[in-house]
Amino acid sequence: MRVHYPRTPHLPWSPGATADDVRAGDLAGLVGRRVVITEKLDGENTTLYRDGLHARSLDSAHHPSRAWIKALHGRVAGRIPEGWRICGENLFARHSIAYDDLDGYFYGFSVWDGERCLDWDSTVRFLRSIGIPTPRVLFRGTFDGEERTLGKAFRLDLNRQEGYVVRVEEGFAFGEFGSRVAKWVRPSHVQTDTHWMFASVVPNGLGATAPLWSVRSGVDVEAAELAAAVGLDAKPDVAILADAYSRLDVSGSFGDARLVGAVAALVHDRRRADVMAGLAAPLGTVATARRVGDVVGLARRLHQAFDDEQRRVGLARMAFGTDFAVLHAVAAATAPDAAAAEQVAWSALVAEDAGLLPRSPLPALRAACRAAFSELPGRAADRCWGEARELFAQGRIASVAEAVAATWRWRDGDYPRLFHLIGVSGSGKSTLVDAMARAAGTEVVSLDALRSARGSRADQSANQEVLHEALHRLEVLLARGTDVVWDATSLTRQQRSLVDRVAQRRNALIEHRVLLVSASELAVRNREREHPVPDDVLSAQLRRFDPPYPGEAHRVSYSASRADDLDYGDLDYDDAFNYPFNFDLGFATLPSALRED
Repeated sequence: MRVHYPRTPHLPWSPGATADDVRAGDLAGLVGRRVVITEKLDGENTTLYRDGLHARSLDSAHHPSRAWIKALHGRVAGRIPEGWRICGENLFARHSIAYDDLDGYFYGFSVWDGERCLDWDSTVRFLRSIGIPTPRVLFRGTFDGEERTLGKAFRLDLNRQEGYVVRVEEGFAFGEFGSRVAKWVRPSHVQTDTHWMFASVVPNGLGATAPLWSVRSGVDVEAAELAAAVGLDAKPDVAILADAYSRLDVSGSFGDARLVGAVAALVHDRRRADVMAGLAAPLGTVATARRVGDVVGLARRLHQAFDDEQRRVGLARMAFGTDFAVLHAVAAATAPDAAAAEQVAWSALVAEDAGLLPRSPLPALRAACRAAFSELPGRAADRCWGEARELFAQGRIASVAEAVAATWRWRDGDYPRLFHLIGVSGSGKSTLVDAMARAAGTEVVSLDALRSARGSRADQSANQEVLHEALHRLEVLLARGTDVVWDATSLTRQQRSLVDRVAQRRNALIEHRVLLVSASELAVRNREREHPVPDDVLSAQLRRFDPPYPGEAHRVSYSASRADDLDYGDLDYDDAFNYPFNFDLGFATLPSALRED
């Protein structure tokens, strides 16, 4: 059934309302509620269904400006559930505002399941999962119904922006549309003499991120264009990327999953640390760059021979940290020889037999565990999930009920916490330490501070003694139940394991906080530091840096900047994959509590 998109009422203070427009006479459906305010885009209202599409008019005829969105619909239609519809703005043709930096020519702003509009977070997740961007969010919070409040929250450039749309954050029924959505439009918005449909079609301009959205939606963007979009200067391998596209499509990987797989195939021969630090800016989030880096690193592991008796456990641990379909697609496309390809094929068979492919059950387990542990204190919920995922990987639990029963001993949260900072010199650890040290009951163990107490921060001659002293101090503090921040570079797994084993002995919750900064920015920061490290030392640190995979600790978070601009690829928020990220590859010793069982 086709549904005409409702007319959006104007806010009382909207200057662009005409005599024919609908005005919101009562804002009771918005005031006091959490709302999302997005930029109003100047295009043609369009609705997509599984079996067709139309503009605002249900019988809209062909127009040259609709050719692009028809092609988009052809790619994504099969991923729109029966009875759902996507409403958005077709921006291919220039109307009254000329855009030159679009992510794509269609932006979705609402998704409907029959008569129900999805809540905003579900809307964004679904649209990203099929490769459709959403309008820029200008404000998110509680709406008080006052124009002056919004004026303080954001400002519009009326030469480049049409206005804004207010909608409630939660979902709502179709019949409630008029009270849950409203808009503000600039005065004299239409500034052309001829209606855009009767003029020559002038396409709007796409921005630097448009190729990334094209990949998400199912386009096989050429290797050189994709490389340019993510800032790579080397010539990419065209054949490997083409093979990866094919395998990703066969596996049903679209949205962010397809983008992660494509970029991982593009950078498969690069160091994982460089990938994670260098791609955060072009990909837009640390979380996406981290996932690309993890696929790059784990794909290489799938190329290697693995003890079959341990393979199922190892794969289960990997599956908690990455989209398995994407991982196997990239591993197969980048296999350097027949032997590596055979290992990937065998891994896929074992994973399928273990129920991890084609779609892993682990996201459902994680979501259910989150709900089961939601009433626990923060550290207890983190600990229970961390322990439950390891028990699942070992095959010792298979359900939420078993997870709840098996984690009773950590429910009180009565244990210390180790914040283990990880990053190259100059990545911002000291700034983060200063902020964390202000928390009540938290102590800092710093290797640099211990060296300074011995006479010189730069003196590396007594490193072993300094490390032993620091580990002893860590053990004493954790034994007292004190939360501790460990301040050192901790670049390798071996270095981290020395510290984490102390925390395991003292039954501490272990949280890794990883700071990722590109080599070029680190060089600039190092020159500006009060205590710069020699260039050769910085280069050596970069070569050794092997960021932890999420499962090396109960909780892992990532940042691409200093403490005053954190953008965590946190493991505890839902993303477009809807996959959990905590996992262990099986190389570290188990937490002491698990060994004692």
